[in-house]
Amino acid sequence: MSLRLHAPVVLPCDPTCSVLRDAVVDVVDGRITHVGELSSAPAFDGEVRKLSGILLPGLVNTHAHSPMTVLRGLGSDLPLLRWLQEHMWPNEAQMTPADIGTGMLLGAVEMLRHGVTTSAEMYFHGPELVSSVLQAGSRVVFGGAILDVPGMDWKALTDEISAWIDADGLRFGPGDRVELAYGPHSAYTLSAAQLTSIAAEARERGALFMVHVAESPFEDEAARAEFGSVPALMKASDVLGGRVLSAHSVHLSDDDIALYASFGVGVAHCPASNAKLASGIARVRDLLDAGVNVGLGTDGPASSDDLDLLGAARLAALFARVSAMDATALGAAQALLMATRGGASALGRDDIGALEAGRWADVVHIDADDPAFSTGLDAPDEQLLANLVWAAGSRRVTDVWVAGDQVVAGGESTRVDRQEAQAGVTAVARRLRSVNL
Repeated sequence: MSLRLHAPVVLPCDPTCSVLRDAVVDVVDGRITHVGELSSAPAFDGEVRKLSGILLPGLVNTHAHSPMTVLRGLGSDLPLLRWLQEHMWPNEAQMTPADIGTGMLLGAVEMLRHGVTTSAEMYFHGPELVSSVLQAGSRVVFGGAILDVPGMDWKALTDEISAWIDADGLRFGPGDRVELAYGPHSAYTLSAAQLTSIAAEARERGALFMVHVAESPFEDEAARAEFGSVPALMKASDVLGGRVLSAHSVHLSDDDIALYASFGVGVAHCPASNAKLASGIARVRDLLDAGVNVGLGTDGPASSDDLDLLGAARLAALFARVSAMDATALGAAQALLMATRGGASALGRDDIGALEAGRWADVVHIDADDPAFSTGLDAPDEQLLANLVWAAGSRRVTDVWVAGDQVVAGGESTRVDRQEAQAGVTAVARRLRSVNL
């Protein structure tokens, strides 16, 4: 399959956030072979599609629990721990593997319609979740959730992921759409020794170790009392050194940030859920200045409450500015890079997150027929990026390709009947309500 996408503006999301004018993205067998201005593009023998707006890489959601579409809106005025204990965990205990597949299918469709082509999911019942991702045509890093709480066997959950990786490999599926990872929940649902054991399994297989860290100021009191901080606990427990993704990471000290930088730990910044649950504002500017790879996450749709990563990019920049009282703290270009290239780097991936030769052809088309772009696509680069991040967001995403396959056309999934997916979530939500009355 050979496809050339030609648009007035292409944002490859290279490190300088270049803006290419009258440019093309060439795709052969699911991979990008060339990106550049049409005037200097090589001859191309394949289908050519001329588009009207902006092309950018598929967005990378570095932290999500997307099957929670079935729990959206529950406990929406509670702080984190009460929200978990009173609403999330009791309902999740009633969810079947099929329920998780149903919730993930709608979550994948919702994300694709927002231009999100990859999500890092920490959840349960991986086969059903992965099946729904493949049905929608998106991409997933699945971290099997691991907790040591009543009704859950942390060792069995760990062994389940290890056995799956050993059987199918770290990545598989068409276009390597699936990557397997370990998802130890946190230092307050697992002991230091258990985290050490899980990290050893992950390092042995080159797998990502994704964990909630310092999301609220109250959750990690025991760990802080003994070790000083959760990052210090992870260092003392030999968790660091492999591929580690620290979700939320709101309450970090200078020493924690330096530790993350020295061990190459990635951070998944979730501004919407952190604000809604009143967890705090992460030190994004300090993390970036220290050289930490920072991506963006939506968190679950029961806490954010959407799966809109460009919305998260806008919030991240706004919060960074107001927390520093500095309008230059985080600009539109940096926010866009966090949603794309930065997210891929935080996950330890160099095959997604940018429009570059050799990477998978995960491409998003944003139609410019919108008041946000009324100043014109020929506006100066800085103004164009500002209009995309501050004004337009994802509402004009019309077409999406994953590994060169078109999975969204005209704003709707090409593979899944969205209304049927919504009806499936409605049925699950009604059943859970009846069980938990």
